[in-house]
Amino acid sequence: MTIGLIFVTFNAEAFIRRTLDAVAVQTRPPDEIVIVDNASSDGTRAVLDDATRGWRAPVRVIAAGSNLGFAAANNRAVALLQSCDAVALLNPDAVPEPGWLAALVAAAEAHPEAASFASRLMLDGRPGVLDGAGDVCHVSGLAWRHGHGKAMGEVPEAGRSGPVFAACAAAALYRRADWVRADGLDERFFCYAEDVDLGFRLQLAGRGCWYAADAVAHHVGSASAGVGSAFAVYHGHRNLEWTFVKNMPASLLWRYLPLHLLTWLAGLGRFALRGRGASFVKAKWDALAGLGPVWRARRRVQASRVLTDAQVLERLDRNSLVERVRRG
Repeated sequence: MTIGLIFVTFNAEAFIRRTLDAVAVQTRPPDEIVIVDNASSDGTRAVLDDATRGWRAPVRVIAAGSNLGFAAANNRAVALLQSCDAVALLNPDAVPEPGWLAALVAAAEAHPEAASFASRLMLDGRPGVLDGAGDVCHVSGLAWRHGHGKAMGEVPEAGRSGPVFAACAAAALYRRADWVRADGLDERFFCYAEDVDLGFRLQLAGRGCWYAADAVAHHVGSASAGVGSAFAVYHGHRNLEWTFVKNMPASLLWRYLPLHLLTWLAGLGRFALRGRGASFVKAKWDALAGLGPVWRARRRVQASRVLTDAQVLERLDRNSLVERVRRG
């Protein structure tokens, strides 16, 4: 397989060098590298130029001119990697272990039925604590990284490879042909939850996701936007609405709509206590205002899906949300 590696950077001067240094010592180096810089105003470009000088793989740094967002920037990079069989996405704040890319490529070669491949993400600076072992999508429309914030010992399945719903795009591999057939990341999303949306569309197309437990990266998370920031709350919860509406089959959409609306109430209370209630309300309001084009996209997605409603339901999480709401 030929592999293209993609970085999208935005004001990443403080943390990008660690990631680039980790890429430089991968046991299976990428064949090509594309870096799209979303108009950074700090010293990111200087760090990129210095850190990638003399690399074995050809490196292209694209100056976007403005902040295109995570989704559009990655789509632009994938379009440039036409000779690659697969594309690996790596956030500037995700530091891969030396065997990370080799493990993802091995998983892709062993599992042709899968379109995407998830890494085992560990919380950077917190030894033994998971950031996520693949993404979970619940019937309510909520989504999260499996095992986030828990010790590895509490999540034994995190040490075993197997199918998951979707890959967190902070460190993931996608077959380029599947990416193109699915139309890539939805650029309306700008950033946050676009990887869950793509994973959902790939599932509907009958192309699953494989979690590679040996593909390990250490993730800071929201290093540019800020963990729990108003920006993150707004984009995350607006985009989850669009993911739910676009991808959920009609019978499941109406069956779980009451539960979906209950998550609004729980979310409003939780984020109000954190001083983010206004961001949460604006997210839902703007999601509703933008439903027109999302509903048109839904028609295309549902018309092309190959999974039955029952098969979709099997892939969604149906466990109680009570404990999750308590944990926040």
